[in-house]
Amino acid sequence: MNDKVGSKTVLSYLYVCPTNKRKIMVLTDPEFESSVLISSDEGASYQKYRLAFYVLSLLFHPTEEDWALAYSHDQKLYSSLDFGRKWQLIHERVTPNRFYWSVSGLDKEPDLVHMEAHTPDGNVQYVTCRAPMCTEANRNYPFPGYIDISSLVVQDDYIFIQVPTSGRASYYVSYKRDSFIQIKLPKYSLPKDLHIVSTDEKQVFAAVQEWNQNDTYNLYLSDTRGIYFTLAMENVKTTRGIGGNQMLDLYEVAGIKGMLIANKRQDNQVKTYVTYNKGRDWRLLQAPAANLDGNEIHCILPFCSLHLQLQMSENPYLSGTISTKSSAPGIIVATGNIGAELSYNNVGMYISSDAGNSWRQIFEEEHNVWFLDKGGALIAVKQPSVPTRHLWVSFDEGRQWTQHSFSLVPLFVDGVLVEAGAENQIMTFFGHFSHRSEWQLIKIDYKSIFSRKCTDEDYETWHLHNQGEPCVMGQKQMYRKRRPGNYCMLGKDYSRILSAESCICRAHDFEW
Repeated sequence: MNDKVGSKTVLSYLYVCPTNKRKIMVLTDPEFESSVLISSDEGASYQKYRLAFYVLSLLFHPTEEDWALAYSHDQKLYSSLDFGRKWQLIHERVTPNRFYWSVSGLDKEPDLVHMEAHTPDGNVQYVTCRAPMCTEANRNYPFPGYIDISSLVVQDDYIFIQVPTSGRASYYVSYKRDSFIQIKLPKYSLPKDLHIVSTDEKQVFAAVQEWNQNDTYNLYLSDTRGIYFTLAMENVKTTRGIGGNQMLDLYEVAGIKGMLIANKRQDNQVKTYVTYNKGRDWRLLQAPAANLDGNEIHCILPFCSLHLQLQMSENPYLSGTISTKSSAPGIIVATGNIGAELSYNNVGMYISSDAGNSWRQIFEEEHNVWFLDKGGALIAVKQPSVPTRHLWVSFDEGRQWTQHSFSLVPLFVDGVLVEAGAENQIMTFFGHFSHRSEWQLIKIDYKSIFSRKCTDEDYETWHLHNQGEPCVMGQKQMYRKRRPGNYCMLGKDYSRILSAESCICRAHDFEW
């Protein structure tokens, strides 16, 4: 990029506009200069604009491609409505990561900014105003009074805040921008911490740590307005994540609405449960019927079931211990063990092709697994602690694997980039040959492993179900997928969902 940005320019971050991939914004390293370089032609050319502040992070508008918010190192928030050419100060004291653009179809003005701001005397308020001119006269305060720091959450139809009180914590919610109402948890609940897990399907799913909990949280599900909550699961395990933060052992399966997998602590044991209706009903994961050698596994619940590790990878280019893709609904790949409880010994790799109803073991050791061609093929590489020259590829959802050599010298694989373009089937491996060597990049064009593009005869259908129950989240859903073993490429026009038919309501489908 030297010939485009200048040979002495030092770059720090690169952002691609989410609504127009041709638009790129690059930040310079503030130790050398404070500038932004913008491109409207996918990086073929750049224009440099000086900044009067150092940018820590950018937030693009969800629909307007030229609008962006910039957060500075001294807690100031700026807005630009011309893709970074000019910036206007919005507020001088804003909490990190607590600023939001308006939600389309809900906020009346598309240029509205929601933020958590600090007063000169050290208190915190919820403030809204319209970009770019956000003077004191133009600011609104939707919640009368002060709020706790880092408690503002603006998500879908809801806005959440926490109010400073002595003793029991108080949480408030605004539904569809109506006035704030205090959240009503059951009387026996004494919360000391609350996190919003999701706000889709016109409900709030929240994790609450009670006064007597240290390494577990309880899950609660709300009514449509997010006011009244009922208990969905107790004692969900947490894991220490980056920087010592507690990460909830709860995984939302991509592509299947309402499907969650959680690790619950009970009687000094941790077991893995699954729900298909966002926490109303849970069951243990069924162990595979056979092992890798094909021998039957005689497993009796609850003393012997499948338990999964649900940690997200700290490296975004490794798959983590569990992986799903919305482009490949129903396929779940995870690290786990069979037994009475979750264990980190004698673990293997397991796969489900039918959204968690049945499972198969695919490896006896931990692997990273990536989805190719919208789940039409899977690629697996051993964990990066061991150097390898080989990768494994499967075209039948993990039933059979073929080994391919991708390097003459064993490589510690630090990560893999899988490009999603339908016409440009490229994987990029990066790693090192030894702990003292430089990084190596290996590009693999996997287009040749597909003999042709798929036709209608290459597909089969499957119905989403929960142990035979066809109604999942109020719908009977039918999917299309490639027949296992057919070596054909799905292509960019491929769609998995064939139909979604509403079910007839029964008594337990209603709120009371």
